[in-house]
Amino acid sequence: MKLRSEHPWTRLAMTLALVLALPAGVPAQTGEIGVHDPVIIKQGDTYYVFATGNGVPILKSRDLKTWERGGRVFAQMPEWVASAVPAARGSLWAPDISFFNGKYHLYYSASSFGSQLSAIGLATNVTLDSTSASYKWEDQGIVVQSTPRVSTFNAIDPNLIIDANGEPWLNWGSFWGGIKMCKVDKQTGKLSTQDTTLYSLAARAGTDVTVGANGQQSIEGPFIVRRGNYYYLFVSFDRCCARERSTYNIRVGRSQNVTGPYVDPNGKPMTEGSGMVVLSSHGRVRGPGHNSILIENDTSYYLVHHFYDGEDSFRSRLQIRPLSWVQDWPYAGDPITPTPPGTPAPPRRTGGQD
Repeated sequence: MKLRSEHPWTRLAMTLALVLALPAGVPAQTGEIGVHDPVIIKQGDTYYVFATGNGVPILKSRDLKTWERGGRVFAQMPEWVASAVPAARGSLWAPDISFFNGKYHLYYSASSFGSQLSAIGLATNVTLDSTSASYKWEDQGIVVQSTPRVSTFNAIDPNLIIDANGEPWLNWGSFWGGIKMCKVDKQTGKLSTQDTTLYSLAARAGTDVTVGANGQQSIEGPFIVRRGNYYYLFVSFDRCCARERSTYNIRVGRSQNVTGPYVDPNGKPMTEGSGMVVLSSHGRVRGPGHNSILIENDTSYYLVHHFYDGEDSFRSRLQIRPLSWVQDWPYAGDPITPTPPGTPAPPRRTGGQD
């Protein structure tokens, strides 16, 4: 999500919009909520969305349509950030939430604009219910870090996937080197010290070097989900965070192995810049991207993403869409709560890259 050429004040404005868009105690509808990089999970009868912002903001809902604020993960920046990523200020980026080994694992990013000096951290909690006596976020520190001119990746935009054998894997990446993956130790939630293989899952031409201001060769925001015999890798291509100039779009490839290779419907590898378009700009929906996937009862799938509203000053908004499956490929449907009613449906895709 983090376009390196973006001016810091632009990001600050977006962060303030996120903080102020939903006043405490005032419910708001999906599509009216200012949000960036939403990730979703359900505990009991409540859905929780975590997003980019100061302290990692939380939203909660019982119907996916009406939301209210649910506090923040951190009251202040985790202590390790100041020494590991000194330029990181204010917001923590692109969280990911998952449940394994009896705990909720929240991975999050600390970085700064235009820098490959980035890190992914981890916080854990036994419950997401803030009214519970057991509710307490415990920060576990750094999981992986990237260093300029040394690392072959940028350590932001984490996502954890549990494979068919119950083993956890962490994937991440933005710009430099594309999307990477490593095995995770189930007990610690940190990268495995037994299997240290770094897998490359997806890339675009030029992602190993500094990309120009147009951001047209970017790939980031990975999210992997398992369905049937396949793992599906969703990513965001092109330019985020530029309001009316945003060209963000969501793409997907699939693999029978969690570590890849991931390919498009024509069999072209995502490591060669491929990916089937799932959702792109249409009507007032500009630059949809950085998605997560909600799975209900192992049968219903929802695409959860942000976009920029072309008829509301290009503010960032939350949107949730059902996914249908045709020949084991996902297709985005109309949003469950259009913004406003009558928002045009996305163009239908028949496979291939575009």
